[in-house]
Amino acid sequence: MSTDELWTLHERVASELTQRIVTEKATLEERLRKLQSPGEAAKPDGSRRPYPKVFPKYRNPKNPGETWSGRGKQPLWLAKRLGTGSKLDDFLINRPTPKRRR
Repeated sequence: MSTDELWTLHERVASELTQRIVTEKATLEERLRKLQSPGEAAKPDGSRRPYPKVFPKYRNPKNPGETWSGRGKQPLWLAKRLGTGSKLDDFLINRPTPKRRR
């Protein structure tokens, strides 16, 4: 084959591949649209849904400003106290239980 024939063949193959890619992309986007419900559509700003505030469960008796919700890594003040023989229940924050209506 001559160089001109090879170049023509290259252009035809490239255009055919481009057309197939565009068609496949449109098919995949349509399938994605069908899978996503209206409430689950991707948010353009990338923000997350709001989560409820997690209240602290444990308080440092020596410094009441230091609290821990019980999630994530234990704070150093708690780890030190647990290492000296204290129990986790010793640091629980006493919360009033909500009154139920009858």
